[in-house]
Amino acid sequence: MPAISFTNITKKFGKVLALDRLSFDVQNGEYLCVLGPTGSGKTTLLRLIAGLLRPDEGAIYFDGKPVNRLEAHDRNAVYVPQQYALFPHLTVLQNVAFGPLARQKPEKEALDAAWKTLEMVRLSWRAKAYPSELSGGMQQRVALARGLASGADLLLLDEPLGALDARLRLDLRHKLRELVKQSGFTAIHVTHDRDEAMSVADRILVLRGGRIQDHGVPPRVYMRPSGIFVANLIGGANLLEGIVDTVTEEISTTRMRGGLMIRTPRAPLPTTEQPVILAIRKETVEISSRDIQRDNVLKGEVREIHFLGSFREYLIRLTNGDVIASRRFLEGMESEFKVGENVTVGFDSRDIIIFAYPRQGLRKELEIS
Repeated sequence: MPAISFTNITKKFGKVLALDRLSFDVQNGEYLCVLGPTGSGKTTLLRLIAGLLRPDEGAIYFDGKPVNRLEAHDRNAVYVPQQYALFPHLTVLQNVAFGPLARQKPEKEALDAAWKTLEMVRLSWRAKAYPSELSGGMQQRVALARGLASGADLLLLDEPLGALDARLRLDLRHKLRELVKQSGFTAIHVTHDRDEAMSVADRILVLRGGRIQDHGVPPRVYMRPSGIFVANLIGGANLLEGIVDTVTEEISTTRMRGGLMIRTPRAPLPTTEQPVILAIRKETVEISSRDIQRDNVLKGEVREIHFLGSFREYLIRLTNGDVIASRRFLEGMESEFKVGENVTVGFDSRDIIIFAYPRQGLRKELEIS
């Protein structure tokens, strides 16, 4: 039986529809990441689960029992908000130990749990400090430690790593998942950071405008997103416009601007002369100064180069005027290309996902709300 079930949940604030008929399950012990842009309904979803809001329609179930009318303090859940909500008159250690003490845990057990989680978030050295003496990032880590030490069954995390610097955020995301799993929590973690969601989640739920866009395990959501918006949100795929030209039993071809032909996978979707969007992951696009053995081999010119730490991203203008990006990891790169250089671009048909052209147009489809 799922730990949490949402059944047709709708929530409005005045005329604003925050959540629109959401239905999904969270299994016991699962780490679910809710991913979406600002204003997509992520925090509203958490506050409904925490009991801080009531749905206008639908029902929420914990272990098969309805909880719509159950008060927040009776839900055995701990909510870690973005605003930290620390007790200013308590030390860091006392703040973190508050949860287990409130649940009638022995003082030594509560303090041991608090100290352990403070060590995990690298703040044991500030155990005697007060919240006013900490930076915003430190306060966020204290709030996270308090949630982890709480002893609740359900952990609700609202952008728990958002105020941290990049290096610490990367380090803590792996430790956070490890501790959540070791402690047996069921966790729901909302974020707008796709890399964060991919690295910690058992499953990802993508929200946009209060509606579910996708829901599944990270590899599937990344490799086979349910739609154009998700393909762009998760990894920023190349999105090329075209019209289906031919369809056979094994493969189809798509006619791009200027008559350029792309070999695409055979799928139930394409019919001849149907407008489509081709989604192609940047890391599957090969570039070379020599010939390439791929299903699709095109010519282009390097127009921009973006250095992004462990990889470079090349923007190449194809002969038909379309621009395609190639993301190449620095390790093992045979050569470095330069702006203005003519290159060969290649990718396989199996790496292409075909979507029907959106009725409202591509630009509207990519808007965050």
